[in-house]
Amino acid sequence: MKILIVGRNGNEHALAWKLHQSAKVSKIYFAPGNAGTATIGENIPITRISEIVDWLKINMVDLVLTGSAEYLAEGLADEIEKLELPFFGPTKAAAQIEWSKSFAKNFMRTNGIPTAAFEIFNDVEKAKQYVKNQSFPLVIKADGLAFGLGAVVAKNLQEAELALHNMMVKKIFGDAGKTVVIEEFLEGREISIHAFCDGENAVLFPASQDHKRLLDDDKGPNTGGMGSIVPVPGITSEIMNEIKEKIVLPTLSGLKRNGRPFIGILYPGVIITPNGPMALELNARFGDPEAQSYMRILKTDLADIFLACINGNLKNYSIEWVEQFVCCIIAATEDYPGKHKKGIIIDGLAAFDADPCVAIFQSGTTISDCGIVVNSRGRVLAVSAIGNDLNSAISRAYEALEKIKFEGMQFRTDIGRKALMYHT
Repeated sequence: MKILIVGRNGNEHALAWKLHQSAKVSKIYFAPGNAGTATIGENIPITRISEIVDWLKINMVDLVLTGSAEYLAEGLADEIEKLELPFFGPTKAAAQIEWSKSFAKNFMRTNGIPTAAFEIFNDVEKAKQYVKNQSFPLVIKADGLAFGLGAVVAKNLQEAELALHNMMVKKIFGDAGKTVVIEEFLEGREISIHAFCDGENAVLFPASQDHKRLLDDDKGPNTGGMGSIVPVPGITSEIMNEIKEKIVLPTLSGLKRNGRPFIGILYPGVIITPNGPMALELNARFGDPEAQSYMRILKTDLADIFLACINGNLKNYSIEWVEQFVCCIIAATEDYPGKHKKGIIIDGLAAFDADPCVAIFQSGTTISDCGIVVNSRGRVLAVSAIGNDLNSAISRAYEALEKIKFEGMQFRTDIGRKALMYHT
């Protein structure tokens, strides 16, 4: 198989890393890719969907996929299907569960999927009037895609009004903040759920846990995710079955009824409350940094799974996972998630070539004119380590991270630590 992966993020590097291990895969192309993907395939310097379609008309491949929400929102799947090429991922209509928070919340309400109470506003004055009569904390979300940065937990009225002003008036997220969702704050353990889907059937991954806030102890602004662990201690098979029956399958059946069959990765953010699991959000692709953890312990051939989903053969398909733990830590520039320097030299990437327990997945990297790996964005790379228990996976990941050096590097020092209290 020849495969084209559209995107340049760490989750796409991780998917390619796993696909590269398949005996069925002969060549992987990336559009545009990063410095890490260049080591396992061929980077093509194109980013627009029209360019990708033109390239595919000349360079035929056997499968196309992306881990990027923005490409799904722009209808990449729809354009690839016109070429009669297999695409792993949902159509633009099915992916609306991610690229429109208001659509997703109304969809969950209509289909009886447990979620936080909410209201939707596209008028900033009405939104400000609404929050004056609410109890805090409240969650305020930009309706559109904001790369993991579009949710604010407002602890008081002043913070709520500032968030509304920033999103709806100042437009810090552009058009994504023209409409906002204001919802109740839920207490509980947050986990990331992923499921392979073929339109009707779903096979759930082990539960993972993202660490969204920039700083230790879940402080600071939201980010695209500063680290992840998998599996999550204390999340039982009973909880996973409840999530499948109350969130995942109703999402698939609801989308199918709406004429939007969902093929790809369904990724709900879930919170385990005293009243059971509830959906915080619905996403339509692999999480980042969750994928960087998942790919370390997936035993089944990933190319086979993708084809089973595309061909509607998932119902009786067995997917196996290695019974180990993974800890993944994101290294970012000092100003992330704000503006960042570019061209910072990254040292230490070759230190893990002979260590099967550690893998480096690059995100915001490129190769300079001098042939040196430098950063291109604020989210630079992920260090992923496996262990027979969670503590050893965490320790290995941080030991490995000490070998990576670049100016202004920042990372959280507590990835996975809270989960240890549930680990027996």
